[in-house]
Amino acid sequence: MNMIGYLHGKITYVFADYCILDVGGVGYRVFVPASTGNLIKKGDNAEFFIHTAVREDAILLYGFATRAEYDTFMLLLSVTGIGAKAALNMLSGLPVAELTRAIAQKNAPLLTKLPGIGKKTAERIILELKDKISFDDGHEDDYVGEGVRPIANDIVTEATAALLALGYTQNEITPTLKRMAASDTVQEAIKSALKELARKD
Repeated sequence: MNMIGYLHGKITYVFADYCILDVGGVGYRVFVPASTGNLIKKGDNAEFFIHTAVREDAILLYGFATRAEYDTFMLLLSVTGIGAKAALNMLSGLPVAELTRAIAQKNAPLLTKLPGIGKKTAERIILELKDKISFDDGHEDDYVGEGVRPIANDIVTEATAALLALGYTQNEITPTLKRMAASDTVQEAIKSALKELARKD
């Protein structure tokens, strides 16, 4: 089955947790976090990164205005027991930077303030994701932008994909890309990583 990964169209209706996106005369119901919902209004041309969730009784679309939101959503889905609704609620409850910072700093009390997240769930999220979030130089008090640079950062994501295609493992790639400079482009990050990885061979 072909999954929808991206949609571009016009917003025809906006509701509390979803919108209707007209794409070529077809209206798609797209569930969005509050951070995305606050950016859109009826009549807007909009584009979303899409996650398609297939259930026995429905095919649901979840849309995100930014790549960081989408990738963080996908990270949350990888946690045992976290479904699309819970992941969406988490992104609605905290901005991506604050959410990823809370996970990296093992701030379970903050996570438990999010809808539907109890102590055990918060601890499981931290346990399963803390090693999948990286910082500018490996120090928890030095963040990029508003604070955190999650592994979902566009440059890190694209560089990781390229290195995986070359046969390197995620365990080899992640520590290497943690040391990339904040100003690096995708090409520079890949080049630097390849030099470091080659020295380890």
